[in-house]
Amino acid sequence: MSRLRIVPWFLAVVALALAGCATRPINAPLGQIDRKAGYRYETRADRSENDPSTVVVLAFSGGGMRAAAFSYGVLEELRRTGVTIHGRRSRLIDEIDLIAGVSGGSFTALAFGLHGERLFDDYEQRFLKRDVQGELLARLLSPGNWASLSSDGWGRSELATGLWDELLFHGKTYADLMAAPGPMIRTTATEISTGSRLTFSQNEFDLICSDLASVPISRAAAASSAVPLVMSPVTINNYGGTCGYEMPYWARQFEDTRNRLRPAGRALQRIKEMKALQDGANRPYLHLLDGGLADNLGVRGVLESLEELEASPVLRKSARISRIDRMVVIVVNSLSVPRTDWDRSAKPPGDLEILLKATGVPIDRYSYEGVELLRDIVARWSTLRALGEAGAFAGGNNPALARAVDVPDIELYAIDVSFDAHPSAAERAYLNDLPTSWVLTSEQVDRLRAAAGEILRSSDEYGRMLQDFAAPPAPPGWSPK
Repeated sequence: MSRLRIVPWFLAVVALALAGCATRPINAPLGQIDRKAGYRYETRADRSENDPSTVVVLAFSGGGMRAAAFSYGVLEELRRTGVTIHGRRSRLIDEIDLIAGVSGGSFTALAFGLHGERLFDDYEQRFLKRDVQGELLARLLSPGNWASLSSDGWGRSELATGLWDELLFHGKTYADLMAAPGPMIRTTATEISTGSRLTFSQNEFDLICSDLASVPISRAAAASSAVPLVMSPVTINNYGGTCGYEMPYWARQFEDTRNRLRPAGRALQRIKEMKALQDGANRPYLHLLDGGLADNLGVRGVLESLEELEASPVLRKSARISRIDRMVVIVVNSLSVPRTDWDRSAKPPGDLEILLKATGVPIDRYSYEGVELLRDIVARWSTLRALGEAGAFAGGNNPALARAVDVPDIELYAIDVSFDAHPSAAERAYLNDLPTSWVLTSEQVDRLRAAAGEILRSSDEYGRMLQDFAAPPAPPGWSPK
């Protein structure tokens, strides 16, 4: 082959490679903080069907397609459940104020937040009963994507972002989610340098001086589900320190060593993490992985908020919680614990098996502790309110004791929806053997959906909540309209 023929061929190959290179999307900077704008819980549009005296929070855990299907089954059950609040009949799904989604659970949360009830038209066929894993693998193996995959700043998670966008989100951004009438959706990823959480809400993007509005919803889903080694980190720019951000007064209270608020441990740790995010000069990039690494249940943010409300009367006033009578927290835990026969053999498991188990054990433990901590808060608030109403405290003669029993006057319901709570031992075993993957059979999806309803209906705490709302579950097909 002559030089004249080699050069054009070589240039063509180079041109093709360059044409295939891709750069990651860049999140826009934010010049000035406006706490009355952006995708925040405080700025969500008023919904006529939602009662402000009752706050309903859902936490959707990670677990791949298993988590997506299980959390979808919970939404289906809440859609069938009628409640009466202050004499007004509605469905429990209409009363949802916030959904915290992690990894697989974030897909159902984000899709519901964006599409509302249209989710129930085609979510099964469009996503749950689709071989998403096969489609993603096909894209990874396609020669047309190799040049992009080999470029700096663009990896497997960006490829997944494209698939999530095609299947569920259709180019929509957080500006579109802000305009949607549904509940607030808090999707969480893990910042791998510090191990801290980063939630896709404008309150947290204020910390890095970035405008969340233009960020694609699909990218948040990709970051929250970026399983280490399987997916690449999702990288975002950190402009922290350039927009004049100041910590709110209630947060600064927790750092006052002379008058330290209690309980404060969880709040102090979170404030430390928030300050670390503001150092954009030394940390200009943040690399995000699966949110389950920091909080597989999606409940840590709820626990921190409850602890902060308990400790800070100032925060209670600023959050206007005096108008809240009840708070319902439904933790949808898709954790599965497949059986092994390791204990039956003298031969230890292989390195890969150990690696997978070592990764899962801490997540399993933290998931269990998250639910128990939530229950502890429910019990503590109830006890302290009873003490505060007792005759010994009525006169208010001891300020220290009065402060000790001063907790929000809110009735809390902590509802655990997990596989181990299923009333059938056979079904518990079946659910715990389901894989963590992005493909399930139609039967597996349907049994997960049915199990979610069964677990809710058999829950004593869920029954107590419905009884207090003076409304049994509505018959199938009932609608308030």
